Amino acid sequence: METENISPETTPGTTTPVEPATTPQEHQSRFRALLHKRSLWLIGALLLVIAAAFGYHWAFGTAKTIYETAAVERGDVESTVVAAGIVQPVSYVDVGAQTSGKLKSLKVKRGDQVIKNQLLAEIDPVLADTALTASNATLENMVSQRSVKEAQRVLAKVLRSRNETLYAQGDGAISSNDRDITRANYDVAYAEVASLTAQIKQATAAVDTATANLGYTKITAPMAGEVVSISLLEGQTLNANQQAPNILRIADISTVTVWAQVSEADIVRVKPGQDVYFTVLGQARRWNGTVRQILPTPELINNVVFYDVLFDIPNRERELKIQMTAQVFIVLAQAKAVLLIPASAIGNAVENAEIKVQVLKANGKVESRMIRIGIKSEITAEVREGLKEGEQVVIRTIAAKGKKKSALSAGKGR
Repeated sequence: METENISPETTPGTTTPVEPATTPQEHQSRFRALLHKRSLWLIGALLLVIAAAFGYHWAFGTAKTIYETAAVERGDVESTVVAAGIVQPVSYVDVGAQTSGKLKSLKVKRGDQVIKNQLLAEIDPVLADTALTASNATLENMVSQRSVKEAQRVLAKVLRSRNETLYAQGDGAISSNDRDITRANYDVAYAEVASLTAQIKQATAAVDTATANLGYTKITAPMAGEVVSISLLEGQTLNANQQAPNILRIADISTVTVWAQVSEADIVRVKPGQDVYFTVLGQARRWNGTVRQILPTPELINNVVFYDVLFDIPNRERELKIQMTAQVFIVLAQAKAVLLIPASAIGNAVENAEIKVQVLKANGKVESRMIRIGIKSEITAEVREGLKEGEQVVIRTIAAKGKKKSALSAGKGR
């Protein structure tokens, strides 16, 4: 009988897994692989932290000092008083009506050039003509009455002389009563003639007035110039009894006067004879003149006191129109080809003052410098001592984070 060979590690009907045998060398290899993988993770995390720290430092690092500078340059400067002004004609006249009636015709229109004594308008002369006729009739009546009274005075004078002679003879030819009556009659006749003479003068004046009123129906130009405005139209009725109505205005605009309003804070620096210039809206041209007059009476506008400063400008081309708004600059002082720095570099320093400024050197360092200011405008200031042309003056200091910049690169916004 044959016998089956059965392995001692298995039994019939049972399956048992068999693990491969591991050696010490294999355990050491596995540990090294795991350690290598963890090292890579640690190194990556460390690099990430370093990169983040570097980026933060680059963007939000220590503050760096940056200087905004301006170069000392050579140029012109002027100190001015700025004011608003209005263009007005140097002379004008309002032409009105001195007699009442309907405006019959108007001979001119706005913008017309007229000469002195030129006919401008006519008022219906019917009323004035009627008044003249009545005045003449009154005068003629008074003259006739005086003629009658004059004849009576002559007769009374003759009777008085005769009775005086008869009474002087003393033979009783005439009584003293008759003599006195003739004397009184002469005195009355003389007084009546004198009264009528005065009334004739009055009637003559009335005729003259009526004649003048008739002449006033033709309105003429009192001066040469341009018709700048017309207030009434043909057909309107004028009543000159209460107030003379204005019909039109004539102005001489070959020369205009600019009325500049200067505040009380600046008027103390303005004097007659100072140079002045101005511009108007919409034009680049600059007009120049000289201060002619400062009116003594101020004007109160929004609780601010202003004084009117007047100066004349030739206007032969008629470029300047009445009521134009002018931006006026009254020159207090000026200098040409001098060293200039921005006014912002000296703050509120006044003219002729000494002030300390900062100068940025070529090596990036800042140096304090004492300078003397000359003429100062709203934009620039003259430097009389302490600086040279081309030097960089610090206007302001800026504290900035991040990437470091050199001081020179920050000059003028670079």
